[in-house]
Amino acid sequence: MREKWGFSGHDNFQCDNPSVADSQTNHPRSAVFRRSFRKDFPVAIRGEGVYVWDSDGKRYLDLSGSAAVNFIGHGVPEISAAMAEQAAKLEFVHTSQFTTPVAEEYAQELLAFAGEHFRGGAVYFTCGGSEAIETALKLARQYQIEIGQPRRHQILSRHQSYHGSTLGALSVSGNKRRREMYLPMVREFPHVGMPYCYRCAFDCTDGCRNCGQQYAAELEAAIEATLAVGTHGEAAAFIFEPVSGATLGAVVPPPGYFQAVAEICCRHGVLLIADEVMTGMGRTGRNFAVEHFNIAPDILVTAKGLSSGYAPLGAVIASQKVVDAIAAGSGAFLHGFTYNAHPISLAAGRAVLRHLQTKNLIEAADSNRAGSPAAQFRQALQSLSNEDAVGDVRGIGLLWAIEFVADKSTKRPFPPAQNFAGRVAATALKRGLLVYPMQGSVDGISGDHILLAPPAIITQPQIAWSVDQLSAAIREAK
Repeated sequence: MREKWGFSGHDNFQCDNPSVADSQTNHPRSAVFRRSFRKDFPVAIRGEGVYVWDSDGKRYLDLSGSAAVNFIGHGVPEISAAMAEQAAKLEFVHTSQFTTPVAEEYAQELLAFAGEHFRGGAVYFTCGGSEAIETALKLARQYQIEIGQPRRHQILSRHQSYHGSTLGALSVSGNKRRREMYLPMVREFPHVGMPYCYRCAFDCTDGCRNCGQQYAAELEAAIEATLAVGTHGEAAAFIFEPVSGATLGAVVPPPGYFQAVAEICCRHGVLLIADEVMTGMGRTGRNFAVEHFNIAPDILVTAKGLSSGYAPLGAVIASQKVVDAIAAGSGAFLHGFTYNAHPISLAAGRAVLRHLQTKNLIEAADSNRAGSPAAQFRQALQSLSNEDAVGDVRGIGLLWAIEFVADKSTKRPFPPAQNFAGRVAATALKRGLLVYPMQGSVDGISGDHILLAPPAIITQPQIAWSVDQLSAAIREAK
């Protein structure tokens, strides 16, 4: 057969695209599959405190914490020392065969950090936020099966949310741009609206309390719509960001909203999953952002600040109710990753937790605490409201966003093709300032904002310099 088709034992078939090969010859590019082929990336070589240096010696102030990741600052020596110490003892074992001291001890510490509601619960460690969300979705589904509710499989979520890049996480995300290409591959679940007081669809004359209740009622209607035959519907869980992340940009919900949501979910037997990948581990001035709203989720997901970027790490913190259902039922969670509970990553996370506690960094991130870096940051950012292109300055703790508009009186956004947020970020980069640009805050396509999430060690002079540079970058971009 090989001779019939002209193949020999030494032939290697290739389906080449000559135009691509020619372009590579004429324009050599990096062997790294980067996020963009149309953007030049500086080469980062060193980090210390709130700064990162590139290979040309240029210094950047990291006002976005990379992507709301770094909370304790770059280059903290005890973190890398803890990782090296663990690596010297044991670099890896598979969780189907062993547990480790660092996993057992760190899990106990995280449960205590998460608060009384998680006493008797358990922690499932992953390599990052998307993996952790995927884990939480599967855990919610298995919980419902274990308690005799096999029809419950739908995970409700909100428009203008983002929960990760795996197909499962995308299915519950509301970020239109990040979902669009993959929609034929994504399982669709119901999405509901979320409070966004700057562009609220309801009456906000009472400080948004009324609109919060209306958005909560929308969730209850979606849950009830999953009802089929019998008394129980198909909704397994509702996943939410306590404070919206990059997609909508640091939107803080109105009073009473999450209390209503929690009550609705409890009444309908729907698990409450808090996505604290971005907001957890002190970022909002509390251990976890749900503490601002006095609610207790059944499952809490965290990453990013969990290791402050020193190693890939995420965690799913499950309440005793959820853990007991599986332990007393089938006795096994049907899920796993090769590198979950990786000892070196756990050593990094454990060292980060100790560091942020001993250095009082959560208090530093409390924007309601007089004199704290977060309070100073909030006050300095308010001055940006005077810029013609700034429509809204919003946030909490050390998670803030600046929304840009073409017309302040009408809140008209810039045309998407203008990529105003990207232009602000590029201009700020030239000035040595790192911010996180996003588009789509209005309707998934239009609307520009930047997210700001500096390390908790930022000082008042660094804040003042950053805001000055950001103000100049906004004017220059316009």
